Amino acid sequence: MTTPAPRSKPDQVILTGAEYSVYSRICRITLRLKDVPHEFEMLDVFAENGPDKARQEGHPFGKIPVLRHGDLVLFETLAITRYIDDRFEGPPLQPVTPADRARMNQIISIVDTRIYPVIVWGLHVPKSEDREPDPSMIVKGLAALDALETLARHPWLCGDAPTLADAYLAACMDYILDSSAGNQVSQHCPRLEAWWRHAQTLPAFC
Repeated sequence: MTTPAPRSKPDQVILTGAEYSVYSRICRITLRLKDVPHEFEMLDVFAENGPDKARQEGHPFGKIPVLRHGDLVLFETLAITRYIDDRFEGPPLQPVTPADRARMNQIISIVDTRIYPVIVWGLHVPKSEDREPDPSMIVKGLAALDALETLARHPWLCGDAPTLADAYLAACMDYILDSSAGNQVSQHCPRLEAWWRHAQTLPAFC
């Protein structure tokens, strides 16, 4: 694969993604939490030639998001968010202690492996298309929310300050609430409901 030529100035940050994309949202929330000036360029990978355009931007698999910082081109949300946190000034988004960092990574992993494929794609998408989801997805989705409810602290998921875990889950919340598992949050997940109300008071999560 040919490395794309840099299109940004040395200190310019450009995030290429889509408003609907959970993983683009995660990166945008992370940039806002770190107060990093940046530009957001829309790229719809479901549009005609969308994957080809994503490859041109620097994603070898034709997906989004892609981050450019000067000559640096990054893909994969894990790499992008940790680079943002490590590279730029602002409040740290990764806990200091090994135990708390492990808790953060545990929540992120649940979002990656359960919330996104099960609730976003398995429950929200069928509802948006006016069709019934696979019943097994409801069971799996409720189990994922129960696990997050058990792990959630106050006022943020990992304690007193927002972390990358908050960015990951917040990016999914609109889709979670607008799914067949959405009522689970208000009825059985008081910690998650309180966390989401609190998160929405910060512009970074809006």
